[in-house]
Amino acid sequence: MRYTFTQEDEEFRQELRDWIRNEIPVNFEKWHGVNEAGDDFEYGLKIRRKLAKKGWLTMAWPKEYGGQGASYMKQVIFNEEMSYHRMPGRDGFGAKMLGPTLMVHGTEEQKKRFLPPIANGEVQWCQGYSEPDSGSDLASLKLKVEDKKDHWLVNGTKVWTSMAHKATWIFFLGRTDPDAPKHKGISFFVANIEDCGIEVQPIINMGNEHYFNQVIFNNVKIPKDSLIGELNRGWYIAATLLDFERSGVEYPSSARRNFEEIIQFVKKNKNSSGQPLIQDPYINKILVDLDLDIEAARLIAYEVAYLQSQGEVPSIEGSVAKILGTTLTQKIAKIATDFSGLYGQLTDSSAPFDGKYLKQQLHVTAFTIFAGTTEIQKNIIATRGLGLPREDKLTVKK
Repeated sequence: MRYTFTQEDEEFRQELRDWIRNEIPVNFEKWHGVNEAGDDFEYGLKIRRKLAKKGWLTMAWPKEYGGQGASYMKQVIFNEEMSYHRMPGRDGFGAKMLGPTLMVHGTEEQKKRFLPPIANGEVQWCQGYSEPDSGSDLASLKLKVEDKKDHWLVNGTKVWTSMAHKATWIFFLGRTDPDAPKHKGISFFVANIEDCGIEVQPIINMGNEHYFNQVIFNNVKIPKDSLIGELNRGWYIAATLLDFERSGVEYPSSARRNFEEIIQFVKKNKNSSGQPLIQDPYINKILVDLDLDIEAARLIAYEVAYLQSQGEVPSIEGSVAKILGTTLTQKIAKIATDFSGLYGQLTDSSAPFDGKYLKQQLHVTAFTIFAGTTEIQKNIIATRGLGLPREDKLTVKK
């Protein structure tokens, strides 16, 4: 393999694993994780603060900003173990996305104001990008931001905003020059949700979960120092959100844990005819194929991290990892539900796996949509990897 873990990496893996096992409040085999977007939010913050004290929450940050300057492979280990063990506490918006952006584009005053609370695990951020008419084509966003001399006036709506109902702050893109080409005339802002009077409305998904939100700016006034970076350069500023490790290793590592649960279920249970499930060749074939899918997703995730460690931009490999990881997550939830038989349609403790995989199946439907749909990822692979023409440039002869 081109990517290897050093002895120091493996020692860190064991230290992290021991710490996680000690933090889990129940027997590991009975641990199903928590819902950080719901009633377990405060518990997630508690774990986040503990991670901060260990120096792990912002381990990827440069040392001058209080981080460890951790290698990409060490970050992979952290994300891999946390996902496998279903641990809450990671900060995808503040530590992984906004922090790096502020380091590059923020003023010294903005860095001093915003970075320490993130590093200490004290604040929840959310991201305001998608709009009702702007998703995959994000540059077509319409949220209007006007310069009113002593403040900015914001009007418009963001949608599918994850964790906005729990967040204190939001970073978002707004259109500051309506006459400029769509990729220009966009600026990057931050705002305190409550202090600025920003309205957050819940979007309940088909699994009856509240994770997404609609965020409404109705004549919202935000301070002049809310602008991050240069005016009308927000599109390019947002691109720096992708600087740190983004291998997608979370998908195969969480899938591996679920896979192990399914294996144990198959070993212990029988079908309606009294035949052990483990003796069914059809089921065994499904499990073998699933194991191959998990391993393929894991290896491409490692490849992405390796390329990043070499200073390369793994745009094609990143798209492959996103497709494999998200489709794997959907596949494993469906298989677990199918293996449960008719009881798989139940979502309480009387169902196999306590009914969690039916809930998960409904929840992960969005995985192939957010953060770049599968279709968008395939377009990237086609154009950048295979040299094929863009989809909108294709012509069909009649």
